[in-house]
Amino acid sequence: MNVKRIFGTILTILGIGGLIYTGAMVIQQSGQTRELIVVGIIGLIFFISGISLIRNTKDKE
Repeated sequence: MNVKRIFGTILTILGIGGLIYTGAMVIQQSGQTRELIVVGIIGLIFFISGISLIRNTKDKE
């Protein structure tokens, strides 16, 4: 397995975690608005960059 794919997987998992946390806090209507916006944006950035790394990395045989 490639190092870029592993890093992309880690970023994707962190992004999913951030998005789930933001969604849960919005549903519970708890937490500061600024905190939710920042965590949501960072989670989205991690998720998109992780998916991009996984998709654009070619396997070496």
